Amino acid sequence: MNEPQVAFLCLYLLYITIILLYQHTLLLYPFRLLTTFLHELSHAIACWITCGDVRSIRVFENEGGVTSYVGGCRVLIIPAGYVGAALWGSVFVMFSGGRKTATGAAGLLVAMLLLSLCYAPNRTMVYLNLCYAVVTSVCIYLEWKVFTPLLNFVVLFYGAFVGVHAIYDTYSDTIRRSILQSDAYACYEICPCCLPRCVGVQWAILNVVLQVLAVWIAMVQLSEECEDAGWWECMNGVVGGNDLWDVDGVKHTLEGWIHW
Repeated sequence: MNEPQVAFLCLYLLYITIILLYQHTLLLYPFRLLTTFLHELSHAIACWITCGDVRSIRVFENEGGVTSYVGGCRVLIIPAGYVGAALWGSVFVMFSGGRKTATGAAGLLVAMLLLSLCYAPNRTMVYLNLCYAVVTSVCIYLEWKVFTPLLNFVVLFYGAFVGVHAIYDTYSDTIRRSILQSDAYACYEICPCCLPRCVGVQWAILNVVLQVLAVWIAMVQLSEECEDAGWWECMNGVVGGNDLWDVDGVKHTLEGWIHW
């Protein structure tokens, strides 16, 4: 394990510790609202992908939200909320390792924050989106004009918090309790063979897998083999004649980490 990988893993674990300790405090309230926004945005994206029409996207002060739409495929739109939020978290984590990739992830977030304001937002969502768009844009400017690395830390925290909170929300809203208005219950109404809590368990497992996979990909990106390679070139699995996704190579790498 090289120094960038050690630094990334230590910072990620530090973020996770802070999130678990202070997740429900006022300090992290804005990030909980951000997770709610990404949850609702994921419903909207699934609606657009399945040729539906999004009428409004709203986030409320009580950390709830609602996306109103017409048409589209409900089988894909309904689960897109919890799973989509976790996917956003994993994207931020896996892109946080490089300067250009972190900038791309931050730029995508800013674009989505501003685009969603075109869909009848309420006052809370307007303030939330404009605040995050400005703060993230300032971080991008500072990264490229004043100080680096900065954006890597910001994007990694976004990813860690959104990913962890998406997992917690899935457990709290669909497994620990069964709510008639929940996305899991809506899935149950479409497919009665799978109870709401069973739906929630499937989503929770998928969300955990997404976060673990994101950390793994980020670690691969920070490896010495990928040091001079582009993101996509590294993801193709072969850099400098080395097969990064070789099962035996993965086994030896894990053994090296354990001994380290």
